[in-house]
Amino acid sequence: MQNFAPIALFVYNRPQHTERTIKFLQQNDVAAESRLFIFSDGPKSPVDEDKVQEVRDFLKTVEGFKSVEIIQRKENAGLANSVIAGVTQLINDYKQVIVLEDDLVTSPHTLTYFNEALNRYRYEHKVMHIGAYMYPLTTPNLPESFFYRAATSWGWATWERAWKQFEPDIDVLIPQFDSKMINDFSIDKTMNFWKQMQDFKKGKNDSWAIRWYASIFLKGGLTLNPSHSLVNNIGHDGTGVHSGINDIYNVIVNPRPIRQFPATIKEHPLAYQAIRKFLANRKGSYWTRLVRFIKGKL
Repeated sequence: MQNFAPIALFVYNRPQHTERTIKFLQQNDVAAESRLFIFSDGPKSPVDEDKVQEVRDFLKTVEGFKSVEIIQRKENAGLANSVIAGVTQLINDYKQVIVLEDDLVTSPHTLTYFNEALNRYRYEHKVMHIGAYMYPLTTPNLPESFFYRAATSWGWATWERAWKQFEPDIDVLIPQFDSKMINDFSIDKTMNFWKQMQDFKKGKNDSWAIRWYASIFLKGGLTLNPSHSLVNNIGHDGTGVHSGINDIYNVIVNPRPIRQFPATIKEHPLAYQAIRKFLANRKGSYWTRLVRFIKGKL
């Protein structure tokens, strides 16, 4: 009998995004067999109270899952603390978890992908994270799914054995890196992952995701990813606390299920180079799109 992983959905003050996220989640093939746990953070200030309440009123109407449980905070914990606490709670109870936020559109096959991968790699200790998002890569001949070093935070899943390796203390993580590791961690300096680590230490961000990736990296872990994304982030419209107006990472969600999973537990070199190339080119793309956006507003 299939042991479907529980879904942790983290929401805050965006009712339209939350409704859309749940609408697409309900259309997943195994939604009716999945337990949904919705973690609703409390308002940061009186300004947020109405929107938080609007989200919570909608959550009371959610159905289409094996069960729906809403966990409401009176105080504002922030996304990082909410995710860490919620994931830990479900990991302790169910030994595995699927994690989504309130701005993700899923494929009808996203939950199936997560559950199949969780079952397939349950005892492969080098595999620590299953991601559903992938950049809009154009490299031909990539496999349907592959292993890669970095962990994406837009729809993911993991097991108790991996989550136990999570080190939240930045002062424990940073001293373990030397210059070569920093380069490898940053995908040959094409991504600002190391800056995110330093910014967290300085109190400039509140990212759980960079600490999770660092924990995986330092353990020599790998992440499973689809070559064609199974989620799209709809939050880069200026409404999110941690996201601005940016469509560089916008993707068309894969309409097909993932049928092929890698048998060899090692990073796929062609996929790594494809991601590295995309990241190296993204800055020029960012400025081009930013200028286009600004001109459109004038």
